[in-house]
Amino acid sequence: MTAPSPVPPPAPPPPSSRERILARIRAAVADAPEVPELTDQDRRYRRRHAPDDPAALVGLLHENLADYRAVVHRTTPAGLPALVGRLLAGHGARRVAVPPGLPDAWLATAVADGVELVADSGDLTARQLDVVEAVVTGCALAIAETGTLVLDGGPAQGRRALTLVPDLHVCVVRVPDQVVASVPLALPLLDPRRPLTWISGPSATSDIELDRVEGVHGPRRLEVILVEHGPDAEPDERPGPGAGGGHTGSSGSPV
Repeated sequence: MTAPSPVPPPAPPPPSSRERILARIRAAVADAPEVPELTDQDRRYRRRHAPDDPAALVGLLHENLADYRAVVHRTTPAGLPALVGRLLAGHGARRVAVPPGLPDAWLATAVADGVELVADSGDLTARQLDVVEAVVTGCALAIAETGTLVLDGGPAQGRRALTLVPDLHVCVVRVPDQVVASVPLALPLLDPRRPLTWISGPSATSDIELDRVEGVHGPRRLEVILVEHGPDAEPDERPGPGAGGGHTGSSGSPV
């Protein structure tokens, strides 16, 4: 009786598309020289594109904020209360949310005009905020090259919900003190453990057919006041003409 013939091993499966592509890449670079490891010194990225001139940075911030459809105003500390009062009155805002640490002087004119201040210590619900017509805040800093305001929940800024639910956000920026040129220069000044909110214009989104809708993820209207110190500061205001903007949380998703 003869022994059965051994069964040949199964043929290996054909290479997958991924394996074939990687094999071609390895073959193509087989004779290439080794790539040296890069150090931080080798990565000479440009950290700014704007000139190192405070006045020029403020002008660039103004231009980019306006390009994102924010309405930009420039005033002095003495003129700030009257300007805030006029803006709130112009939008018909009679109930205004106030974050902890906001200077009383900023809203002195509005209070004299009968505006009701709604102080928020973190206990206002979304429904309660929804019936508030505006919020007035400061900011942590502003980025000139991108026209972005950054809030970190510090004094005069409040929690994130405070600047997302009301339909009007009036934000005060001290210039040039709070203005930096670029995102790379802004990041070292911010604490990543804090609730960072990055704002480039009023909240806006569009669908696949590019139908623009404002106010879905935050305020439909953004008024930015650049408060300039010094004898040469002159009041000025220019509404923005064009593009879209929005609110982005520190996670990078629209909020």
